[in-house]
Formats: sequence, structure tokens, C-alpha cells
Amino acid sequence: QVQLVESGGGLVQSGGSLRLSCVGSGFTFSRNVLSWYRQAPGKEREFVAVINSAGGSTRYADFVKGRFTISRDNTKNTLYLQMNSLKSEDTAVYYCSAIGYRGQGTQVTVSS
Repeated sequence: QVQLVESGGGLVQSGGSLRLSCVGSGFTFSRNVLSWYRQAPGKEREFVAVINSAGGSTRYADFVKGRFTISRDNTKNTLYLQMNSLKSEDTAVYYCSAIGYRGQGTQVTVSS
């Protein structure tokens, strides 16, 4: 079955960095568009970034442009989200998504 497993979250100070990873299995990873979403407490889930199957095309939510970078390694079935210059408002559970599935999420907490 399809599995997406995120990791790399944690507690970081404002201005710091984190790198999230998402390992996919149970589907043809290299042929699918992959995305990152996040959901903060009391808020709706929101789109963060998306990358095409080959990794050559990306798109970001305005609030992360210039700070976050989405990438993928199809040889490792792994999706990444490099997050720099983190702000307290980036605190959320981050999920990766593919073909209508999502993982269990990884918590990112940014202290001010």
C-alpha cells in the first residue's frame, strides 16, 4: 500500500533551519508530483510547495518563497523540504502528499 513517512521536524529558534524528509513507497515515486502541506493548530491545512516528477519544476506558496526549497531524490524515493529563516508562524505539522495520500506528518516548532 502507499506509504509516506516524514521526518526531520523538531524545535528550532526563529531564524534557524530544518530539513524535512519524506520517504515514499507502494507507488511509482519517480513518476508522481509531490507536495508539502502544513497545518497549524486551529487553522486549515495550507499548501507549501510542489515539485514535478523529474524535479525540474517547482512552485511555492508566497509565504515561503525565498526561504524554503523543495527537492527530491528519485533514486532514494525521498522528498525534501529545506527550510531556512524560520519564523514562529511556520510552526505547524508538515505533511508530504502524493496521488491523494499523505503521511502522518512531522511537527515543526519555531520559538521566537
